[in-house]
Amino acid sequence: MSTDTTPNTANRGARTRAARGAKKPHGQWKIDGTEPLNANEEFKREDGGLNVRERIENVYAKGGFASIDSTDLHGRFRWWGLYTQRKPGIDGGKTATLEPHELEDEYFMLRVRIDGGQLTTEQLRVIGEISTDFARGSADLTDRQNVQLHWIEIESVPEIWRRLEAVGLHTTEACGDVPRVILGSPVAGVAADELIDPTPQIREISERYIGDPAFANLPRKYKTAITGHPSQDVVHEINDISFVAIDHPEHGIGYDVWVGGALAAVPRLGERLGAWARPDQVAEVWSGVTSIFRDYGYRRLRNKARLKFLLADWGPEKFREVLETEYLGYALADGPAPTRPTGPGDHIGVHRQKDGRFFVGAAPLVGRLSGERLTKLADLAERHGSTRVRTTPHQKLLVLDIDEERVESLIQGLDELGFSARPSLIRRGTIACTGIEYCKLAIVETKDTAARAVEEIEERFAGTDLPAPLSLHVNGCPNSCARVQTADVGLKGQLITDDDGNKVPGFQVHLGGGLASQDRDEAGLGRTVRGLKVAADDIADYVERVARRYDADREGEETFAQWAHRADEEALQ
Repeated sequence: MSTDTTPNTANRGARTRAARGAKKPHGQWKIDGTEPLNANEEFKREDGGLNVRERIENVYAKGGFASIDSTDLHGRFRWWGLYTQRKPGIDGGKTATLEPHELEDEYFMLRVRIDGGQLTTEQLRVIGEISTDFARGSADLTDRQNVQLHWIEIESVPEIWRRLEAVGLHTTEACGDVPRVILGSPVAGVAADELIDPTPQIREISERYIGDPAFANLPRKYKTAITGHPSQDVVHEINDISFVAIDHPEHGIGYDVWVGGALAAVPRLGERLGAWARPDQVAEVWSGVTSIFRDYGYRRLRNKARLKFLLADWGPEKFREVLETEYLGYALADGPAPTRPTGPGDHIGVHRQKDGRFFVGAAPLVGRLSGERLTKLADLAERHGSTRVRTTPHQKLLVLDIDEERVESLIQGLDELGFSARPSLIRRGTIACTGIEYCKLAIVETKDTAARAVEEIEERFAGTDLPAPLSLHVNGCPNSCARVQTADVGLKGQLITDDDGNKVPGFQVHLGGGLASQDRDEAGLGRTVRGLKVAADDIADYVERVARRYDADREGEETFAQWAHRADEEALQ
């Protein structure tokens, strides 16, 4: 991989146009001042999001849903991991036409923050019990290593917080214009081949800065990823700031610094600053980059308020200069780029740990869990001598510290819970967002749709499996929570017109996207073909058709992504 930091615009996403004699301020605090330029900035100045906890505990939990102030409900609640969920029965055609209060139910999604994806079995059991007691048994594993619960009533939130915090968990800044959960290598501290255990860096950032009012009013959400594993298992190219472990030829093991990645409706892959950070510099560098976003990020327009837009206008050289001169007060060492990842970053299957024991990675179908299954998973792990479980950025679960003679018994127990340690290639590569079942932004259903498609594809390839690993990402709207632009087959939810002229749930198709892996040097966005859409009921047909065409047409060891980018449009239909 080249050390050149010049952006490849065809691969990394569209650049923003430089302002020409800008007539309106961008809302950059260090340039334009801090006068609020939209309603979101106004409510944050009036009262910080962190302050709403006291009102939740002492006013709203006692007075019920009707007592909640509208600005708190639709704004500040997010700082504590709370969103109102979608009211059942509202179809996707009304998503963009109804007001939030018309779409929302009097129940909440509650996001449990799990920095680094590290859980004890005690913590896992508490989440499962909360799900059973307060969330109608719901639990979804996200592709950011969190667990989301649904059907939460405001009256229950203080008790939920009490139970979570009693075991070291919390929901602080799980949502909102804040530093979200820190993605971390799921095999931190245990993998035999890791370069460095990033856990100390993750903990330092979390303990120093999460919940700090100095970083609790950012232009928009802000995502962090840190890995010390050579598989580069934290999707670092699509985070606002990432640290990827490398072995520097002069300074030893440290981290390559990346900034400005994000997907959503305007995707942009992150870029290297060309800078290397020592482990003891990581927290300071994180603070510096986050401060740049706070002070120079664009706040006037919400759809331009991510760090990727600032990086697109500045470029990595200027960004690094501002970081070093205005925020760090010293120059970072230049560093080489990471080498190609050594293997899959989902860690599915059985792997030997550095201590001689084993960890086992398993795939729950599309991240759908339940309180009962979480509790049973904690019991299963403990019966096999483990007290540690990890979540992954691929909606997968790992059980650590298993003695060799107990591995097969654990795998059998995981299978009985619906967590496959030896999944089919399509089950292994499928993730799905929350979808219209709970999300107010969604247009189509995702979880059940994706699960049905996986099961149908498995039947069609029974005894043979797919011709090669294939990632299928299913998203309910254009915001790409399921990372559709970086999947072999990415499906972006929308209403489409069927052959009879009816509007039906469907998806726009993205093909051949992917992050750096053992099969590709660099991340790249998927290809779209004009008019290529698939109905929700036809996903299995489409995936089977395109997979078999790839198998017939591929040249040598050509990957699906390579084929998809060179194939004629007819072959992709």
